[in-house]
Amino acid sequence: MRAGGSVSEPEGADASGKHNMSNRADGSYSRAWRRLTELVLPPVINGLMGHEWQGQENIRNVPADSGLILAINHLSYADALAVCLFTYKSGRYPVFLAKASLFEMRGLRAVMRGTGQLPVHRGQADAALVLRDAERGVRDGACVIFYPEATATRDPDLWPMVAKTGVARLALATGAPVLPVAQWGAQRILPYGSFRPHLFPRTTVQMVAGPPVDLSAFTGQPLSSNVLREATDAIMKDITALLADIRGETPPAEPYDWAAERRKAQQEERRDESVTDVPSDPAVSDTEATPT
Repeated sequence: MRAGGSVSEPEGADASGKHNMSNRADGSYSRAWRRLTELVLPPVINGLMGHEWQGQENIRNVPADSGLILAINHLSYADALAVCLFTYKSGRYPVFLAKASLFEMRGLRAVMRGTGQLPVHRGQADAALVLRDAERGVRDGACVIFYPEATATRDPDLWPMVAKTGVARLALATGAPVLPVAQWGAQRILPYGSFRPHLFPRTTVQMVAGPPVDLSAFTGQPLSSNVLREATDAIMKDITALLADIRGETPPAEPYDWAAERRKAQQEERRDESVTDVPSDPAVSDTEATPT
């Protein structure tokens, strides 16, 4: 079997025996599209960055026809390329989660659908529906790449932030193993917010996959907000520990809570606006208001 695991599996077939890609839950992918990316992307990515990898055996230890989730810290747009190559060379084809709207954009939809990427349906009243396609994909054997923070870290020292709970929901709903993955170096190639890559000198991206996160304490429990938060925190703790080993540094005692910081900044901005909007007392002149 080629590297990529599910790439070499036959596509779904209907009762007549004809192949029917719509029967495949993990993105209804095209073998031709995936093969094209296998030929084109590895040499391109290798040309952009070096790599130093550890823990690939933890990915290979999961049966190739079983679904799994790789939970990864997010530093830069460039780290998606590093993750692609790392996952593929570990024997699985990477399947990313992306906004559902991207699957309808001309020029992108053929690539997204053809390679079997999975849409995220944001704005659903039922939280379980947001990840419905991801859940189907995992159950059908996809290797789903999950950035629990949902965006590149805003921590001043680039440690993982407080994450959203989608990764825990997906893991607990499917029973699929969650492997923590830490990566470091892609931010030097393309710092977050920049569109000018730094290709010289060539940067080495370090990446390590750990063993599955122990979520046994949450098995069988209702997916309450407390259970999802605790399970998510357990996943992020393992990711942060791997990153600490890579960096040889001690992470902060508490992860940076970007959402809380944003709310705080918005509240302060509203307070400032309310103070500015208070009308001045016309009975008090500038002279009288100034101490002598």
